[in-house]
Amino acid sequence: MSESNININKKNLVFGLDIGTRSIVGSVGYLESNNKFNVVAHYSKEHETRSMMDGQIHDISKVSDTISKVKKELEIQLNMPLKDVCIAAAGRVLRTITVHIDYELPQEGPVTSEQIYSLDSMGVEKAYEIIRENEHEIKFYCVGYTVIKYYLNDFAITNLEGHKAKKISADVLATFLPEDVVDGLYAAVENADLNIANLTLEPIAAINIAIPEKFRLLNIALVDVGAGTSDISITKDGSIVAYGMIPRAGDEITESLVSKYLVDFNTAEKIKRGSLMKRQINFKDIMGLKQKISPDEVKKAYSSVVESITKEIANKILELNGGKSVSAVFVVGGGGKAAGFTENLAKYLDIPNERVALRGEEVLTEVNFMQEGIKKDPLLVTPIGICMSYYDHKNNFIFINVNNERIKLYDNDKLTVIDAAMQIGFPNDGLFPRRGEALEFTINGEKRLVRGAIGEPAVITINGEEANINSKIAKNDNIVIEESTYGKPASQNIEGLPEYKQTMRFIVNGQAIDCPRFVEVNGELKSGDYNICQGDKIEILNYYTLGQVLKFMDIDFNKKRVKVNNKISNEDEKVYENFSIDFEDDEYEPEYREDEEDYEEDYKDNQIVEILENDFEYNKTVNENTTANMIITVNGTVVVLKNKKQYIFVDILDFYHFDTSVAGGKELVTTINGIKCDFTSKLKDGDVIEIYWRN
Repeated sequence: MSESNININKKNLVFGLDIGTRSIVGSVGYLESNNKFNVVAHYSKEHETRSMMDGQIHDISKVSDTISKVKKELEIQLNMPLKDVCIAAAGRVLRTITVHIDYELPQEGPVTSEQIYSLDSMGVEKAYEIIRENEHEIKFYCVGYTVIKYYLNDFAITNLEGHKAKKISADVLATFLPEDVVDGLYAAVENADLNIANLTLEPIAAINIAIPEKFRLLNIALVDVGAGTSDISITKDGSIVAYGMIPRAGDEITESLVSKYLVDFNTAEKIKRGSLMKRQINFKDIMGLKQKISPDEVKKAYSSVVESITKEIANKILELNGGKSVSAVFVVGGGGKAAGFTENLAKYLDIPNERVALRGEEVLTEVNFMQEGIKKDPLLVTPIGICMSYYDHKNNFIFINVNNERIKLYDNDKLTVIDAAMQIGFPNDGLFPRRGEALEFTINGEKRLVRGAIGEPAVITINGEEANINSKIAKNDNIVIEESTYGKPASQNIEGLPEYKQTMRFIVNGQAIDCPRFVEVNGELKSGDYNICQGDKIEILNYYTLGQVLKFMDIDFNKKRVKVNNKISNEDEKVYENFSIDFEDDEYEPEYREDEEDYEEDYKDNQIVEILENDFEYNKTVNENTTANMIITVNGTVVVLKNKKQYIFVDILDFYHFDTSVAGGKELVTTINGIKCDFTSKLKDGDVIEIYWRN
């Protein structure tokens, strides 16, 4: 290429560096209007020492030296200085966390897209908390997440939106990039007198080249098989949703040949590459003996290692993809060129062989190398992708201000306020409306909870404009977040309880008499307007004693002979709602009145001799083997249950006619003392029952 042509395009040149474990590759080029990328300069140099391991910089100064040498060579080729560079963080340094998150909805109803987004965000925040607990000194950037599975009221479901629910849940896989990796890259590059114009992730850079944008809506895996690790990324719905890595790749294949043929690592590497040729391979072993083997022998020698590596990669893909296989797999990197690699990967993913492909020359058709002698190869996919990522204006790091704190965020083109809030450690519950303190107490021994009122959501502004947690954010935005508020504490008075009715009705001498209901709170009688306090023990009495009824009516029991439900009773007899009470004056002697002896015998036979105070049941004891009668009210009618020791709701139908075989409405309503129940709910003496059809 002539110098004049370079000068014409030098203002548009993009410099990309692939800082790898074994070598650093530099490429310089420009994008034409027809989206063809022209590489005008290209150079690769291996590290002289092990200054990098597993994609992470261990010796910043030595890596800087190698970068400087690559930069200098490219400047010689271009006859111009290079100042700005695009780089990428290795996928192998990413950390993945899987969490399960539950979200209790404020009230039962159809699930909205906002609630699903909140659930996802809560999952990412929980993953943040876990990784912070494990790594106290290191900050992390969330670079992506995927929902493995949703749950509706604890049952797995594909899509939550629109379903009626009280609780929604999710299994969320979140991926994080350690800040020290980013800082190490920045330091190494800046020490080489270069400014970072763009920082992306290697899997994203590779995808920019290996997977055309129109295919990224599909569920596809990209596997970058390097020297020490195999980096995996999953695409779905147009973006990368998961990242992963296994610490096995091309070097392990080479090492298997070292022991097989007794050669050093470099010789084994040449043997491995030679297996892809047709001619015989000649080499000397460590004993100095000349050896000659065929490519097929070499392939057979490393076949078991390839099978083992691909099986592990397939398992990782399934894990990252929620237990399901992907539609297709693209393989890049030198390690993936080993014989049998793509075939074995297809086998373990249970997809056709043609759906696992090594991407190299065919994905570089829109890339033109102006230097001679450069062969289009899977090894070049990532370096060129790093250059191309510059033009996306996304998938890099940006700076924003949150509550006067300047922070760095990884921009995946989907950043929202909640991402910024999580990065500064803003409490998740401080974003959403918070309930006031709940009120807990007991009613007749059963625990009851009344929730507090819901407060106001966080007040958020972006550059002075009103926003919310889902609002998108961009470079240099100024975000202010004021914490959400708590609602009012729960309050409840006695008369608002479903079990409470303000009066109880008795039929006295044929006339309806309404008496106020007795309620005991912590052993003291209280009226209906009493405000319940935290921890109160409430007993709502569903009966009066006969003496209490007469006292309410200012009638002296000693001057009366009283019957309850036509049975002569004493003043301690329990009287339940709708019971009848009949009495006469002692001075009045009707013709049909029994003599004194008959009266005493009648009273003795009908006296209730045992009262079970705790559950309001009583037994009429004729002898030890008799069963108990129970008196209840069903739809306003007094019903006596007989011949059993314990009664449940369904027993009512043996004594009270109600046809359940033919539907009289859309819903059958059953309640005990105003509380919904089912047919197996236990009954107590004096219970007030309702059973009816409702449309």
